[in-house]
Amino acid sequence: MLSDPEKRVKYDKYGNDWKHADERDKARASQGRGDFTYWFSGSPDFDGQMGGVSGGAFDDILSGFRRGRSRPQRLRYDVDVTLEEAFRGTTRIVDVPILSGEGSKRIEVKIPPGVDDGSTVRVPVGDGKETEVRFNIRLREHSKFRRSGADLYTEVDVPALDAVLGGEAAVPTLTKRVALTIPPETQNGQTFRLAGQGMPRLNRPDSRGDLHVTVKAALPTGLTDEERRLFEEIKESLNSRRQPV
Repeated sequence: MLSDPEKRVKYDKYGNDWKHADERDKARASQGRGDFTYWFSGSPDFDGQMGGVSGGAFDDILSGFRRGRSRPQRLRYDVDVTLEEAFRGTTRIVDVPILSGEGSKRIEVKIPPGVDDGSTVRVPVGDGKETEVRFNIRLREHSKFRRSGADLYTEVDVPALDAVLGGEAAVPTLTKRVALTIPPETQNGQTFRLAGQGMPRLNRPDSRGDLHVTVKAALPTGLTDEERRLFEEIKESLNSRRQPV
């Protein structure tokens, strides 16, 4: 039996493994610092999410530490970024838990322009760079733009008369608004390409994809009697030019 009350509590909680209770508690305390995965040398198939590690998998981790052969070689975090952050690049400050030591190490991650969903940013950590942290980029959905590679896709409402007679539409990009020339008789759903107004290409920030703009013709509402009469005249004129079936 253990006479020390503190040791007795650890024994009641962990049984014969009570001597490593502090190490176990430190590892559990690291939960919530990020969504990450550990890989261990000698255990290449292990892919346990830290937030859900328990029981045998957790014991395997700790026993590896005790044998002195399974210090984490790679850590993986999932990092959410907005489309705007992916466009210009951004940074994240992350506390990396050190399970085989004390506390954690705070590192700054530079996320370059042009990253896409599933891109990986690798950061070596430690004096000997013995640990590599991999940041898996998760791109958030955008309310106005859809991304495909370096190209962006969006829609713009255009007054029906501008679509018929021609005009100009202000199109938002990730940096400013640009003018799109609407040629006469533009059809509803027609798409135009604005070269160089898309996303920067990863590792080539000076090269950008295109922005594809789909025109949505907005029909007028609240017509006056005079405006309705004019539309009736246009309708009659168009109908008179149609070939009989």
